[in-house]
Amino acid sequence: MGKFGVKERNLEGQMVVDFAKRMDMAVVNTYFQKREEHRVTYKSGGRRTQVDYILCRRGNLKEIGDCKVVVGESVARQHRMVVCRMTLLVCKKKRSKIEIEKKTKWWKLKKEECCEEFRQQLRQALGGQVVLQDDWKTTAEVIRETGRKVLGVSSGRRKEDKETWWWNEEVQDSIQRKRLAKKKWDMDRTEENRQEYKELQRRVKREVSKAKQKAYDELCTRLDTREGEKDLYRLARQRDRDGKDVQQVRVIKDRDGRVLTSEESVQGRWKEYFEELMNEKNEREKRVEGMNSVEQKVDKIRKDEVRKALKRMKSGKAVGPDNIPVEVWKCLGEAAVEFLTGLFNRVLESEKMPEEWRRRIKVTCRVAATIGG
Repeated sequence: MGKFGVKERNLEGQMVVDFAKRMDMAVVNTYFQKREEHRVTYKSGGRRTQVDYILCRRGNLKEIGDCKVVVGESVARQHRMVVCRMTLLVCKKKRSKIEIEKKTKWWKLKKEECCEEFRQQLRQALGGQVVLQDDWKTTAEVIRETGRKVLGVSSGRRKEDKETWWWNEEVQDSIQRKRLAKKKWDMDRTEENRQEYKELQRRVKREVSKAKQKAYDELCTRLDTREGEKDLYRLARQRDRDGKDVQQVRVIKDRDGRVLTSEESVQGRWKEYFEELMNEKNEREKRVEGMNSVEQKVDKIRKDEVRKALKRMKSGKAVGPDNIPVEVWKCLGEAAVEFLTGLFNRVLESEKMPEEWRRRIKVTCRVAATIGG
């Protein structure tokens, strides 16, 4: 905000300034020294104030030539027209690359052939044994390494969110032929190649329209089934993902309601917030004095309990810090039941759990960015 505003800032004005700080913008009206007559945007009786603003990105502020109020012209009742002169050089900016962690393609275990290959490779990694080792750290590392080797890992690049759930083989074949025709036309700019490319373009549009219509018709008929419900949620998530910024939290407020914009201050505020949240004393957790503790032997965990628990667990969930999803244990079958049963019982007896189980990942999003009020 510049120093040539009108009068004092009120609550609404502070909201405009906060918005400009969050979006890294500048309030253009306040950067040019003008007579008060050319700065006042609202005039009614004895009241003269500045309530209409023009904002621009701070990176483009040097390209703003002038900003003033046109005296005698009104856009709305009692509101004067604000004009701004700018010279913008439009250029395509490269998007900053967001580093995404490469993930193991555990979802391939849905296919039986991939699951069988994973079991065989894991058996070879364990020296030809079907039984998993008792040590959690060693076994978990072998499972992760085998998963990366057999199933592969993602590229780590963020893909564009496109609605491709309705694609079929006809659409893919048509698009491939169109791309080949485009390359052919680029290499040889003849009228014949141009007409071939244009015809394939029209054909692709027709194929896409037919495929979309067919997919939507099938979706409408399957909405009452579980498969149709999954398709509907996937569509909603795909449409909603474009409008969300879950990669980073750009701004939050501190204890006093001031906006924090730098990365260091935002991280420091999150650290402070979670330290208070996790160490807050709860009245319900206070022990009543004089209570007698009851010594009772805890029964060991049985295999059928582990088997039932694995059966109830849903597939397709996000992995934890150990990077081993439930699909792995379901794929390994009885060997996993044997290993997990022994591991859980050893944890009960020793009262010590693997260090990986103690780690947590906190994900902050824009919805939670109101911690400062």
